[in-house]
Amino acid sequence: MQSLADIRDEYAFLDADDRYRLLIDLGRALEPMPDALKTEATLVRGCSASVWVYPVPGDGERLHFLADSNAAITKGIIALVLETVQDRPADEIAATDIAGALAPFDLSAQLSSNRTQGIPNMIALIRETAGRYTAA
Repeated sequence: MQSLADIRDEYAFLDADDRYRLLIDLGRALEPMPDALKTEATLVRGCSASVWVYPVPGDGERLHFLADSNAAITKGIIALVLETVQDRPADEIAATDIAGALAPFDLSAQLSSNRTQGIPNMIALIRETAGRYTAA
């Protein structure tokens, strides 16, 4: 995937329709998540669409997340969220201001409230997961 800064720069130059397309493309680029991992335990609560996030411990203390959604735009949003934390150490993820990193995208102004209502829950799940790995 592109860096968050590159995505942000591209996003800033696009009109609303092209921003939707960019989010959809980001979602399509996500690593596939096996259906067997899409369970109640990996489901993010409070999202209008179904969103699943599954942590995979990587090399050393790094975390890699698999994620998916049944809605193309929402899948793009989770891809954007993951870009802020993917393959980073758990303690760094727990300390990352994910919402702050996403603020320049102004998603709440670009998308309907239904599309953005689950973002805080996605972020909370990722931070809680990283916190558990940090404590372990």
